[in-house]
Amino acid sequence: MTVEGRCAPRFAAVRRLLAERLASGADVGASVCVIRDGDVLVDLWGGLADAERGIPWTADTLVNTYSLTKTMTALVALALVDRGALDPDAPVAEYWPEFAAAGKQDVLVRHVLGHTSGVCTWADPISLPELYDARAAAAKLAAQPPRWTPGDGSGYQAINHGHLVGEIVRRITGRSLGTVLREEFCAPAGADYWLGAPDDVHPRVAALVAAPPPAGAPRATGLAAEVLGNPVVPPSITGTRPFLAAEIGGMNGQGNARSVAELQSVVSHGGVRDGHRFLSEDVLERIFDVQSSGVDRVLGVPLRFGLGYALPAPAAMPAVPRGRVCWWTGFGGSVVVNDLDRRLTVAYVMNRLHRPLIGAPNATAYLDAVYAAADR
Repeated sequence: MTVEGRCAPRFAAVRRLLAERLASGADVGASVCVIRDGDVLVDLWGGLADAERGIPWTADTLVNTYSLTKTMTALVALALVDRGALDPDAPVAEYWPEFAAAGKQDVLVRHVLGHTSGVCTWADPISLPELYDARAAAAKLAAQPPRWTPGDGSGYQAINHGHLVGEIVRRITGRSLGTVLREEFCAPAGADYWLGAPDDVHPRVAALVAAPPPAGAPRATGLAAEVLGNPVVPPSITGTRPFLAAEIGGMNGQGNARSVAELQSVVSHGGVRDGHRFLSEDVLERIFDVQSSGVDRVLGVPLRFGLGYALPAPAAMPAVPRGRVCWWTGFGGSVVVNDLDRRLTVAYVMNRLHRPLIGAPNATAYLDAVYAAADR
């Protein structure tokens, strides 16, 4: 379980943490990256990409990042806002007329980006093949009513978030969400991140290790069960070709900590990465427009959502510091934090899944170690 890569001396504790967690089995395979002031200070990886077959995690191993994918979807939306093609305060139906059906004429773009749309899942059961057809799945969402008054608090769009934002993107650009992300962010940044992975990426994708059921914890009920189980997406599915080829902008991006940090550091570094301007500083300030603050209807924890990202919420994720900071996590504990005050981005992804959905101990451990070093 050798840890490979590079690490600035002040972040030696992060290397030790990764080595300890790999040795104990808390992580099976993982990567961690820290970018500060434009410099890659930590780029580490280790363990196994496939525990059953003994395949090592290498520099170019990728893994499903689950809901961390939503931060990539946010980059695309912010780029459209930046160029004046998308107005957060406009009705979604201005760009996607069919969405006005069933009483959704007052759902604004910012409601979708901030998880306050009231359209947090499909009204009827949806199958995995239907989920993979982004346009058809979006059409189903357009036809149904909201579950509550749009803008009245958040209800996490766990699975369908990318279908909602992606259809808006397609109506404006004529291109799919994954295509825009690849052409306007991944390619210019040289980032090995994929939403809709081609065939040749498949062999590099790590096999997930499912989280054990939480001992004594009650099963999800009510709206949480409806959202998180429609459809059920077992970890075993995430390594199949249909899943990898689909563009599910809420949950099926494939990347590693390096590619996640390379892309998201655009946010923490004033919109610029390696001399290329991706976003203006003005549009980055829109991230901090609070869309909701309170207990999320689906996740059941107190969260603050801005435009496309969560904002510091100490009761739910104490490892994320206060300030001009935006973040999100993925099922199993993957996490990215963009700290504009420190010009710092931290990313961690792994294949062994942990619980709970928010505040998983693996994410907390790495964030604590990075910030302890960064603030010395």
